[in-house]
Amino acid sequence: MTQTPAEANESSGEVSRRGFLASAGVVSSYVAAGVAGFAGGALTVNAAHANTPEKEAQLRAQQQSATIPFYGDYQAGIMTPLQAYGTYMAFTLKPSTTVAQARSMMQLLTDDAARLAQGKPTLPDGEPYLATEPARLTSTFGFGPGYFSKLGLQGSVPAGFAELPAFSIDKLQPEYSGGDLVIHVGGDNPLTVAHAVRQLSRTAHTFAEPLWSQTGFSRPQYGVPSDQTGRNLFGQVDGTVNPRTPEQFDKQVWASTGPQWFRDGTCLVVRRIQMDFAGWDKLDDTKKETAMGRNLHNGAPLTGTKEFDKPDLAAKNDNGMPVIASFAHVRRAKTDNPQEKFLRRPLNYEDGLLSSGEPNAGLIFAAYMADIQKQFVPVQQRLADLDLMNTWTTPIGSAVFALPPGCQPGGYIGEGLLG
Repeated sequence: MTQTPAEANESSGEVSRRGFLASAGVVSSYVAAGVAGFAGGALTVNAAHANTPEKEAQLRAQQQSATIPFYGDYQAGIMTPLQAYGTYMAFTLKPSTTVAQARSMMQLLTDDAARLAQGKPTLPDGEPYLATEPARLTSTFGFGPGYFSKLGLQGSVPAGFAELPAFSIDKLQPEYSGGDLVIHVGGDNPLTVAHAVRQLSRTAHTFAEPLWSQTGFSRPQYGVPSDQTGRNLFGQVDGTVNPRTPEQFDKQVWASTGPQWFRDGTCLVVRRIQMDFAGWDKLDDTKKETAMGRNLHNGAPLTGTKEFDKPDLAAKNDNGMPVIASFAHVRRAKTDNPQEKFLRRPLNYEDGLLSSGEPNAGLIFAAYMADIQKQFVPVQQRLADLDLMNTWTTPIGSAVFALPPGCQPGGYIGEGLLG
């Protein structure tokens, strides 16, 4: 059998940073036959196949060794089915950072991320054994508005990329807002995610200061029916309306115009949503469903029976009132304008207890789109104006980033911008 350059180096005891980059990322977790399936935005392992303890152990081991290719036309961690755990961390560039230094940072981060995605340690890595279970690990990078202004790259800012306007419902806190650089790490093993965060943040800190980090979770990927969308901490099915085909991603997520460095990239909006559990728990299910416009048990719109049924906003009840109320979240968010659709990748967060004894918890709402001003802002403005869910949710953090496309072996994320 012909060896790849990386295999040849390893068999001879040589570990080449460049050589590994040239061959990493060629094995995808999607080929784990009979183990995983993509539906409802999640890669899942169906418990029905684990009919013996031995089989269950085998399936779990296969899941922990599953990999997502780092290299490609698009960055991993966007179209990738949502993992169970994730951390977003933002940094501000150190004063007097140059384009050359920013380039070095992204080259090093690319090298680190490519290694970690394949279950390989970074160079150096004090705990290399923590990298050996990739569990669909991905690392995704983006640049905030300050990144361009501080590096003198204002002329390279994509159209439609700018800070969000102030919304009346916002109570933003600086410890969860802004940033020049964002790194999102996702995976199905929380230990692997934590290790990757540690390694990548260490590399970034040479050039940038930590600003904030937010860690969240979805649902465990093992033993979940493959057609089920995840839920938020209010018990609502969350993430139903999402692009699911390559064609939909092309229209809603990937940039096809603008600066050349941005083509096949996207924009990211991160909103931290604090939830009022004391108030929400006072409601009965009927009131909760009225506020959302969907059934709690399966996420179906109040005018349908299944999660993916199209909401009928014209339907009336026996009293002549709309079945889906004017203030329901579904009505406020729904749009037939193709320019107002985008990808949602929400994570739940839980950070202990408030002084009231209620959970300090909520939603890390992450949305991806080609143009923030055309796609996201109109929807968010409608929600801010009249969405009953605002009674129990408060945005306390907000940030926007432009994400470059992916790269090929030998290249690095952001090379079209930084040269």
